[in-house]
Amino acid sequence: MNTPTQQAEVCAIEEAGLRDTPWTTSVPGHITRVTKDGLLEQVEELVEEVPVALVYNGISHAVMLATPNDIADFALGFSLTEGILQSPAELYDVDVVELTNGIEARLEIATERFLTLKDRRRNLTGRTGCGLCGVESLDAAVRNPAPVDDGLRVTPDAIHTALNNLAELQVVHKKTGAAHAAAFALPDGSVLYAREDVGRHNALDKLLGALARNKVDPKSGFVVVTSRASYEMVQKTASQGIALLAAVSAPTAYARRLAEESNLTLIGMTRPGRLTVYAHKERLGL
Repeated sequence: MNTPTQQAEVCAIEEAGLRDTPWTTSVPGHITRVTKDGLLEQVEELVEEVPVALVYNGISHAVMLATPNDIADFALGFSLTEGILQSPAELYDVDVVELTNGIEARLEIATERFLTLKDRRRNLTGRTGCGLCGVESLDAAVRNPAPVDDGLRVTPDAIHTALNNLAELQVVHKKTGAAHAAAFALPDGSVLYAREDVGRHNALDKLLGALARNKVDPKSGFVVVTSRASYEMVQKTASQGIALLAAVSAPTAYARRLAEESNLTLIGMTRPGRLTVYAHKERLGL
C-alpha cells in the first residue's frame, strides 16, 4: 500500500500531464487491483510508449511508437531491415534528440541511399489507406531475403537455455509486465545481446542494430523472441543473415513459407521442455 505522499505525487503527475526528463522506460501510474479480498489501491510502473521520428538527412521518413531506450540501435536496425540501408557503413552518424513531445533519431546516411529513400517517399503522394507505405506493388511490398547460410547447428537445450537467460535480462518487463524482448545467443545458449521494447518488431530492430553496430557475425548465433513469429520477424531476421529464429508463440502461415524459402529454421511454441519446429529442422539435428 502506498503512503499518502506517494499517492499525491502520482495524482499530481497525472493531473499535470507531466513526464520525467529525460524520457524513461517506465512511469508510475495509479491502479486499482480487484482481488477476492477487495480493492487494493497501488502505484505501479507502466511501460512508456513514445513517438520516435526517424529523420534521414534532415527529412522525416517515419514515426514509430517505441520504448525510449537503445534508440540509436533501433534507428540502425530499422534502417537495415526496412532496406533503407544496405550496410551499416552507409550510416555516417546518428543523433538522438529528446523533445517534449517525443524523440528524434537524426540519421546522416549515404547520398545514394538517401536518393533512393526520396524516390520511395515520392510514391506516397496522393495515396490513402496505405498499409505498407512507400511501395508501388505487391511484389515491392514483399521483400524476400537471400537464403541464409547452412552452417549453424543448435540443440533444443541451447534454445531453452537462451530463453531462460533472456528472462533474467528483461529489466523493463520485470518492472512493467508489458515489454517484449529479443536476444542474440551463441550456439551454447549464452546471450550476447538483448533488447526490450513495447513492440516486438522494435525489440528485434534494436537487437539487430546492436549486432550491426558491434560488428557481430550473424552466422555465429541465433535469435530468440518473447512474441509470436510474424512474417516481418522472419524477414528482418533472415535479411541480416541469421539462420534461426525461436519464438515463444506460434508463427503465421506466411512466416513459415518465408522461412522455408529463406532457409531459416523457424521455431515456435517454445516452452519449458518442448518446442515446435516449423521449418528447416536439420539445424537441430532432427
